[in-house]
Amino acid sequence: MINRPIYLDQLINFKDKEFIKVITGIRRCGKSSLLELFAQYLKENGVSEENILKINFEILEFADLTYKELHKMVKDKADSINGKLYVLFDEIQKIDSWELAVNSLRVDSNIDIYITGSNAYLLSSKLSTYLSGRYVEIKMQPLSFKEFLTFYDMESMTKDEKFKLYLKIGGMPGLRELNFNETMINQALDGIFSTVIMKDVINQVSVRDSALLNKIIMYLSNNIGNSTSVNNIKNTLISDKAITKGTTGGVIDNYIKYLENAFVFYNIKRYDIKGKEYLKTQGKYYITDLGLRNYLLGSKNTDRGHILENVVYMELKNRGYRVYIGKIDEKEIDFIATKQNEKLYIQVTETMSDEKTRQRELAPLKAIKDNYEKIVLTTDTLFTNTDDDGIKILNLIDWLLM
Repeated sequence: MINRPIYLDQLINFKDKEFIKVITGIRRCGKSSLLELFAQYLKENGVSEENILKINFEILEFADLTYKELHKMVKDKADSINGKLYVLFDEIQKIDSWELAVNSLRVDSNIDIYITGSNAYLLSSKLSTYLSGRYVEIKMQPLSFKEFLTFYDMESMTKDEKFKLYLKIGGMPGLRELNFNETMINQALDGIFSTVIMKDVINQVSVRDSALLNKIIMYLSNNIGNSTSVNNIKNTLISDKAITKGTTGGVIDNYIKYLENAFVFYNIKRYDIKGKEYLKTQGKYYITDLGLRNYLLGSKNTDRGHILENVVYMELKNRGYRVYIGKIDEKEIDFIATKQNEKLYIQVTETMSDEKTRQRELAPLKAIKDNYEKIVLTTDTLFTNTDDDGIKILNLIDWLLM
């Protein structure tokens, strides 16, 4: 297994702390492998094999466990060994009332608990109710571009060629075994997508119209980075005769939330910089993995500007930022990224070579009068590393590798 230190280091930092460690993310993004990496770390640092209990609830052996049986199994194991028991629960949401077992086990000082889950609704609702303030969440994503380079052998390729490949196949770690075979990659992505939709959307919530769900998925995939609303989606689907006028916005809104809860799409809100308030309308959606988008859209996948925005948005999330769209007067800033006392204003554009484009991208940043860092990210190499009124113009690929 290839290490993913951005996540493993978080688990190591919280090791032996009383918090339950909760790893969330879309299926097949590497959560199970992260647990294996952590178990390996424990053994390499003096923890005996018998002090590590790993349970994958997708294995038939554990599929029918009740929460009481689970509690007894772990408690009996903890009582039979010397020292602390490290418990690694994979896809725990499959067990009804799992939170009752975990909450009871949490108070045992000789048990350190780590869990993964692929549905935000099931995890967040249980955690907020029974474990409020007693857990930390590690939000796992598919491979970043920097991680992508460590997973594949691409020594003969240029940096730009590697980036184009990343935009094409995305960051699902399991694709590494397929040696860039496009047919096999599409088959694998089909399997991942079908599993996510069936297990974490249709089978988890009351989706009565799978055809409508699929139309919403295709709409959101085709409109990443575009300002949109539930009404926009509804009206577009009606005009395309994809749905009838009787379909309510509430149904569409619920289906979108189901997709967000399965970590397929992320919704980003708009923030008025002058008014210092969050706006309820015209947010944007980005997809968790561009490989999945390419699989869904095929030859339709042509909007390179928004594809680059998608990469930047996911990278900012990987780096721990909270991300919003910026609005100042009638101008838009692609991203406002904040964490602790840090704030970044970021514009993303494919090129800065055209003067009109250059001025269009710089104008919103120049309108902001505070002293936080302002950046334009571009795939250009000839128009970077220069400051314009304090605005940094950086090569996007170099920024991803920082």
